[in-house]
Order: sequence, then structure tokens, then C-alpha cells
Amino acid sequence: MAATGTPVMFVHGMFLHAASWASWVELFRTAGYDPVNPGWPGEPSTVAAARQEPDRVAGIGIDDIVAHHAQIIGALGERPVVIGHSTGALVAQRLLDQGLAAAAVALQPPPIRGVANRAPSSIPVGWPLLRNPANRRRALSLTARQFRYSHGNALTTLESDRLYRQWAIPSPGRPVFELVFANLTRRSPATIDAANSARGPLLLVAGGKDHSAHRAVVRATVERYRASSAITDYQEFSDRGHSMPIDSGWREIAEATLAWMRRRLR
Repeated sequence: MAATGTPVMFVHGMFLHAASWASWVELFRTAGYDPVNPGWPGEPSTVAAARQEPDRVAGIGIDDIVAHHAQIIGALGERPVVIGHSTGALVAQRLLDQGLAAAAVALQPPPIRGVANRAPSSIPVGWPLLRNPANRRRALSLTARQFRYSHGNALTTLESDRLYRQWAIPSPGRPVFELVFANLTRRSPATIDAANSARGPLLLVAGGKDHSAHRAVVRATVERYRASSAITDYQEFSDRGHSMPIDSGWREIAEATLAWMRRRLR
């Protein structure tokens, strides 16, 4: 089991505010860890402020998000376990690959460079954002209907709409373009050294009903990591969509994450 006070850093994904990790933060603190939940660069401290000031995150890319979290890690005095969701799961993998994290949990990650995303379900998620090239420099918002497809499709409409009202915020459009065109970009910010055997343990988690990060894509990412002798584990929750860290079933995912950390970080 990890020592008392081990830092755990949470990194959220697109269109969600850092405060959406609140339940996880409290659970991990109770479990003896020292949670850190900084949010993305430029992100206001509240959901309301983030909605009122969307331009504060406009133009921010994946490299900016990684650098922001790397700087915060530098002030911790100890390498944290990094838990990321969606785009934040890619950030967690980047930090692990760079040796800045002791371990990482990638919840429903997008494909890293070299992994093809052939899941038809992901097309309606990205296409409305990609069809206007100017969106790369803008802050973008989802409608409640788009949020239900991308995040809440495994929930009732009532719960999806509640989560949308509670946590949805504008996000920079640039990461969407960077992820979609990762395999066409030589220096893509989605690049990971999958053969890195010096990194710490990694857990990749998929949802069986996820439209945004299809389980087949997450499995393909796991297979790419087989080039490394470092620990790479996979867990799938067959009935869960992309909202798994924030919906009414969040505790199942959080406790499974805690169990993995206790097993792998001795």
C-alpha cells in the first residue's frame, strides 16, 4: 500500500470542470492520499466563471496542459500518481512517460499516436467541432444534446442533463484537432514512447458503452504498450459510458482505481 500522504493528481478531460473530481478528491483524502486537483491552464476556479470567461482557455493545446501539470508536480516534492480522464488521460500518460509520475490511471483515454481510431461512434463527437477550422483557436461548448451523446449516452436523459448543468464548461478546440490528426502529424502532442520500460505502472480503463473513447481503441492502446516491460493493466466496465468518473456510479470506478493502486504501488 502507498505511504500515507502520497500525492495524487487529477486531470479532467474536455468540457468538464476540475471541480467534477470533488467526490474523488474526498474519497482519496479519506483513504490517506494527498489529492491535487489543479485544472487546466487558464481555467477559472468555478464552473460559473468558466462559462462566463470562455476565452481564458481559447487556443490552449495538449502540450500546454502537460507543461502546466508538470510545473505543478515540480512543486510537490514527490512524484504523484496521476489520474486522468479522456484528454486528461493522455496528459497522465505523457507525464508518466516523462518520468514525472510514479504511476498513472488513464480513464477512457483517446488514442495515442500510432493507434487508429476506427470507431464510428466517435465521428458525431468530433465532427461538429472539426468542420470549422477556426474552432482550433476558439473555446467551444457542447449543447445538452451533444453532451448526452458524447458523455451521457449510458445514463437517463435526466441524469445526463443534470451533469451537463452541474459540470459542463467551454474547452479549447485545439486538442480536438490535435487528437484527430495525431497520426498525420510527425510531432504530435499525442506521441508516447510505448516501449518505455523505465516508466511506472499504468492502468487503462474503458467503458463498454463509451461513444468518445471506444473500448476497442483503448484495447488497441494497451496492445501498443506491450512493447514495454513496465506494468500495463486494463480494466473494462461493460455498462458504462464516458461519464463514468462523474455520474452516479463514480464510486465503483474510484474504488477500483484505489484497489489497483494498493496492489501495484507497494
